[in-house]
Amino acid sequence: MYEDKTLVCKDCGAEFVFTAGEQEFYAEKGFVNEPQRCKACRDARKNAGRSKEMFTATCAACGGEAKIPFQPRDDRPVYCSECFAKMKSDE
Repeated sequence: MYEDKTLVCKDCGAEFVFTAGEQEFYAEKGFVNEPQRCKACRDARKNAGRSKEMFTATCAACGGEAKIPFQPRDDRPVYCSECFAKMKSDE
């Protein structure tokens, strides 16, 4: 019933294949529009808003620099990746 189709990505202009299986999946889900972006551009668009701001702090164990995805507070110790992993393995 379905046949593979070659489509052109609206972001990068590359050709990509909209397979018969993907078409069947789209039909089962009730999607009426064909995909407009290739997989790489869809993934890039999906992940665009997910980058986290990183903060720098001093490791409470070794005194080295620690990159962390949250604002450090003075009342809580912060550990670098190595010291944190070592603490977790000692438990």
